[in-house]
Order: sequence, then structure tokens, then C-alpha cells
Amino acid sequence: MPVGIFRVCLVMITAIINHPLFFPKENGTVPENTEEIIQKMKEREESLRLEQLRLEQEIADQEARQKTLEKAAEVVKEKKEEKVRWDMWTALSMVIFLLIELWRQDFQEGNWQDTGGEEDDMAVLGKAFKGVAFPDKAVLASFYEKRILGTTGDMARMREMVEGFADDLLEALRSVCNRDADMEVEDCMGVGSMYENWRVRKPFVCDLIVPFAPPEPYCFRSQTWCSGDSFPPDEQGYGTIKVCRADEDVTGCICDKTKLGEDMLCLLHSQASTTKPSSEMEDLLCFKNTQYLDADQVMKWFQIAVTKAWNRISHKYEFDLSFSLLDSPGALKIKFRSGKSIAFNLTPVVQYENSDVYFISHFPRSGLAADLPSSTHWFLTFAVYERRFIQLVSKTLPANACHVSCLQILSFLHGKQCSLTGPSGLTNYHLKTVMLHLLQARPSQDWASEKLEARLQDMLKFLEKCLHEKKLYHFFIGNGKVPAELGFPSIFQRAEPLNLFRPFVLHRDVYRKTVDTFHEMLRNTSALINEYTVHVPLAHTNGIHKESL
Repeated sequence: MPVGIFRVCLVMITAIINHPLFFPKENGTVPENTEEIIQKMKEREESLRLEQLRLEQEIADQEARQKTLEKAAEVVKEKKEEKVRWDMWTALSMVIFLLIELWRQDFQEGNWQDTGGEEDDMAVLGKAFKGVAFPDKAVLASFYEKRILGTTGDMARMREMVEGFADDLLEALRSVCNRDADMEVEDCMGVGSMYENWRVRKPFVCDLIVPFAPPEPYCFRSQTWCSGDSFPPDEQGYGTIKVCRADEDVTGCICDKTKLGEDMLCLLHSQASTTKPSSEMEDLLCFKNTQYLDADQVMKWFQIAVTKAWNRISHKYEFDLSFSLLDSPGALKIKFRSGKSIAFNLTPVVQYENSDVYFISHFPRSGLAADLPSSTHWFLTFAVYERRFIQLVSKTLPANACHVSCLQILSFLHGKQCSLTGPSGLTNYHLKTVMLHLLQARPSQDWASEKLEARLQDMLKFLEKCLHEKKLYHFFIGNGKVPAELGFPSIFQRAEPLNLFRPFVLHRDVYRKTVDTFHEMLRNTSALINEYTVHVPLAHTNGIHKESL
């Protein structure tokens, strides 16, 4: 029974599933417009093909543009690389050129002091000596004895008289000055040719320098061209002097070196403690509205003080004292009732730190020197060290050494030639510098008295070389071979060498005149010396030659 019921149910379920209403035939709903559908599909296929072609064209265009951009980038990169290579080569060439130039300058600067020690170099340099008849030893000895020694015998007596009067005058000057407000004047010192015993041309003039210092509580703080700050080339050899309070720290705060602005205040220095440019600073001989010492103001004060001092002591002397030259404020002249006169220079100076280098208010400069921008620039003089160096070296030279004789003869010849053809750019200081270089370069035995002729020719040839190169370096500045016994400040030894002939580069007309005067002096040397030489017997001349052999 149950099996029969199951079979009936299975038949009914099968009938229901196979009923046509539930599952219609597959082709019963196929539309009759099959061709229309196929046509639409072809149109769609064509549109897709056209779209594909358009997209392929755009992709090709983009690839072409990309290649163009890549090529342009490559060109730019190549140009940059080429420019970098060119800049590199240019920079490398400049570096090589600068290295060569520095090596050349270092080589010259390293050997400028040794030039006098090479006989071969001297022979090559003496081009201007060709065809020039130079006096022999006997003529030079006679000339020196007659013309030089015969006119310089009274220099010691003159120095003693001038120094004694200057001491008395400065003592009177201190008494008329206000010690609480005026500058404090120290004792004077003699410098220059009169005190180095090589002055030959009259009138004999003594050069005295007078150090001075500000009243308390002020002090001087100096700054030179080689102290680290930049100075123009035309101001090398100069410096400035600042007047400060002794308790003012000018190096520990930047408020004095930068402009803080009106609305800013330094917390270390109040307005009450800061030294301001005012009438008080002008009373301390500073330039207007600055703290820098003014050389013109110093000389005006010094002239007035000297005048007052002379009025106080004039009754003690039987001569008159006056300022002799307008362009040299410290030039004084003593006039005796007999008509004779004695000239001397009394120049105020400021000591550089604790050395014997001095800032000098007015220094006799040649026409080559350009005018300084202001009177706050002071020239540095090394005259004290120059005198000490000559004295130190003289102790190592043979008796009656000829170094001073050479300088005296050369100074005389140059002065005589200038009196005939007019002044030149050479000065006696240039000639003295040449002698200092050769004193250091040559051994002591080369300065024996019998070698006067050879050493004089060496000085002339060295001077000729310097004129040809337009380079004559200051003896002390940049010279690392200065004897330690002098106690010379190392800051100037480490400085770049100072070329005393630099103005010749800027003034070609003066340079040409100087060279012409020098060559004319060489040609006239024998005539100028023979004019002042007593006739020397032949036997005496032969005897001197035999002794030298």
C-alpha cells in the first residue's frame, strides 16, 4: 500500500514539472527580425574598429611627443654637461693661472732679499752700466774724504744743540698745558739720516718725534691695515687711532661695530657709559662726530702749545724760533742774530701698542702718494727699528765698513742729479731701503772698506732691478728674517710685503721721469765725482790697487 501511494505521488510530481507553462520551448520566443540585429552588430563592430584606430593614432601621437620631449631633454642635458665641462675647464684654467701667479710672486718675494748675494744676477741686471765709466777705488776714496767727511764733521755738535733745546721746549710745553684736559707729551727721540750718520746734503735737518698720550681716563686704541680688517691698496702702510675710555671694552661687544637701530638698546652698555661723539671728543682732537684722532687737529694743538711754550722760555735764548714751512706743520727754524739758522722737525706721534712703531701725524711724502680720504689715517713709521738694525749690524761688520759710505755717495749723486734735471720719484728713504736689503743679504766681510766700489755698484744694480720691476719692498713689513734681538712686532712680519714702488704703476709719467733721471745719474757719475775730487797721483792709485790685490 505505501509503495503504491509513493508511485502515484511520483507520477504527479513528474507531470507538474514537465508542464509546458513552467518551461516554454527555447525557440518559442526568438524574434522574427534577426537580420536587423545582425546589421546593428556589424555597425557596432565598425564603430569599435574606428574607435580602436583613433585610440591607436592618439597613442602614436603621444609616443611621438614623448620621444620629442626626451630628445629635447637629452639636448638640454648635453648642453648642460657641455657647459659644466666648459665651466670646469675655465675654473681649472683660472686656478692654474692663479697658482702660477702666486708661485711667481712667492718666488720673487722669497728671493728679493737674496738678489744682492748673487754675483751672476748682478752682472745680468746691470744693463744700464754698459758703456758707463765708473770711478775706481782711489777716486771714490778721495771723493768721500773730501766731499763727504769734510761737510759732515759738525753734525754731532748740531744734534746735541737741537736735542738740548727740544727738551727744554717740551718741558715748557708741559707746564703750559692743562694736565687734566690736554694731551700728555713724552720725551722726544731722534730718527732719520742725521741720527744714522749718513746725511750729506745741506741744510742739515734733525728729525725728532714726540710721543703723546690722551689724559685720563682715556686711551688710544689703534688699528692698522694688516690687523685683519680690509683696507684699500692706497691705504696700506696706514692706520687709524680711536679715542676710548680706559674702562671701555671695544672688543667684547658688537654694539660698537653694528647699527642696532633707534628702538634697540645694548644691555651691556647704557647711554651713560657709552662714549659718544660730542664736543668732548672734539676737545680730545678727534675728527668731527667721530672718535678717531684727527692728524690736522693734533698739529693745530701742537703748534699752539709750542708757541705758548716758546713765549715762556724765549727770554733765556739769544735767537728766534719760528715755523719754517707751511706744508710741514712740525718744521721749526732757529734764527741767530748773526744770520745763521738751524732747521729741525718736531713731529707728534702715537705709539703702536707697546712697540717702537709709531703713528706719525705728518710724514714727508713724495708727489707720488695719493691724497688720503681723511685726516684720520696715520702713517706708520719704523724709523726707530731702522736705526737699531743699522747699529746692530754695524757691530758685526769689519772696522770702517763701507755700508754708510755707499749710502752717502748714492744720496749725494742722486741729489746732485735732481738739482740738474729736476726732482724724481726716488727719495732718500728708497736709497736707504736698498742698503738695508743688501746689508741683510750679503755676508759681513763683503762690507770691508776696500770693497766700497763693488758694494756701490751692487746698490746701483739692485736699484736698477727694482725700478725695472717697479717693486721695492719695505724692509721690515713682511720680512721674516728680521733679527729677534730687535723685538720687532710679529704682526708686521706676517703681513704681506709692502711695495714702496707701487705708485710707479699708477703714475707712468713720474716713473718714466724717475728712470730717465736714474740713467742720467749713471752716465754723469764720473763727472759728478771728479768735480769734487782732488787729483790723485798715479803712484798712489797703483799702490791702492796693489794693496787690494
